[in-house]
Amino acid sequence: MFAYYCQLALRSFRRNKVLTALMVLAIALGIGASMTMLTVYHVLSGDPIPAKSTRLFHVQLDPELLAGYTPGDEPQADLNRHDAETLLQQARGQRQAMMSGGSVTVEPAGGALKPFMLDARYTTRDFFAMFDVPFLYGHAWSAAEDEGQARLVVIARRLNDKLFGGADSTGRTLRLDGHDFRIVGVIDHWSPKPLFYDLNLSTYGTEEQVFEPFQTAIGLKQSRSGSMNCYGQEATVDGTEREASCAWIQYWVELASAGQADDYRTYLTQYSQQQHDAGRYQRPPNVRLRDVMDWLDFNQAVPGDVRLQLWLALGFLLVCLVNTVGLLLAKFLRRSGEIGVRRALGASRVEIFKQCLVEAGTVGLSGGVLGLGLAELGLWAVRHRPTQYAALAHLDASMLLLTFVLALVASVLAGLLPAWRAMQITPAVQLKTQ
Repeated sequence: MFAYYCQLALRSFRRNKVLTALMVLAIALGIGASMTMLTVYHVLSGDPIPAKSTRLFHVQLDPELLAGYTPGDEPQADLNRHDAETLLQQARGQRQAMMSGGSVTVEPAGGALKPFMLDARYTTRDFFAMFDVPFLYGHAWSAAEDEGQARLVVIARRLNDKLFGGADSTGRTLRLDGHDFRIVGVIDHWSPKPLFYDLNLSTYGTEEQVFEPFQTAIGLKQSRSGSMNCYGQEATVDGTEREASCAWIQYWVELASAGQADDYRTYLTQYSQQQHDAGRYQRPPNVRLRDVMDWLDFNQAVPGDVRLQLWLALGFLLVCLVNTVGLLLAKFLRRSGEIGVRRALGASRVEIFKQCLVEAGTVGLSGGVLGLGLAELGLWAVRHRPTQYAALAHLDASMLLLTFVLALVASVLAGLLPAWRAMQITPAVQLKTQ
């Protein structure tokens, strides 16, 4: 019967071309607009590291002055150097890393290329293992080399291609900010979006191409980037000093399981209490420990305008469906005579209902195909907007499937009322009028 109903639907389309075209266009416009914004929301709200996102935690402490303190206030996002280094040494997590953004001047050997600036990340060795950074060549530096301020560097594949033509450059020398560094590793393609490990800089920007040991970069006084919040009463000359009252270091910890978060939170509370008792902290313990997705939600990584546009697009889809309901209702009632004859020949009300829903679903699939083209057009327009996330706006397989599912479900829902009205048609009345 399903094939027969499809044939009836096609015949109906041919008899009512204008009405059918209007319904297909209405659904296509709604699907195109909503899928464009759903795709943008999907790529921006995705999990950047799904294998570990429930085991990676961002650490916050509250070392600020008591003045202005309100219980429950949000502590600073970053740690000062004293706390970060102490937590790193105590190593209560499976892995832990302290880091900060920076920028370096790359001085290529030979003279074929002129010096150029690049974003850098100053971090400790666990950064690579914690965040599943893939290596094309070599490996990370050791903890001892980090502590010993060894002049080592890990570079991204893009920089390796530019300077060394893609060859294995481990062991070679790279001159950064006037200092020679030995390359120990080359990172393969790695581009987490958003850049969850440091939201101070660019949430959806390009990842760094140079990675240096944290202590080495600080020891050489290399250029640092990102926020720095100084809160002490003493004048601060250099906020990167170990005892400076300035928060500027992102600190992440990896736990063996998500269930260990409470234990680690207790450890942070005890640490804060110790610092309070020792006079370093004026405020009572006030800690935060958020996993990756909680951290992104807290920082509203998905821009507010994207959320608003998504709701507007879904509202537009609803308006299109209401119009489709009216068009389907007009179409089905126009065929009251035909439906009356089918009922008189033995078709039950349920069969009439099914026939109408198949026709509505066929309209929805046609609208879905056209809507897919409109969604691609909309995403093309998004990719040409001057936003950080523009390059991410692409339709993947899951969103492609969702386009047709949404079109089919929407059209069937739109066809429920017209189909119900059609099956209520009384055969005797229709036969008398003919």
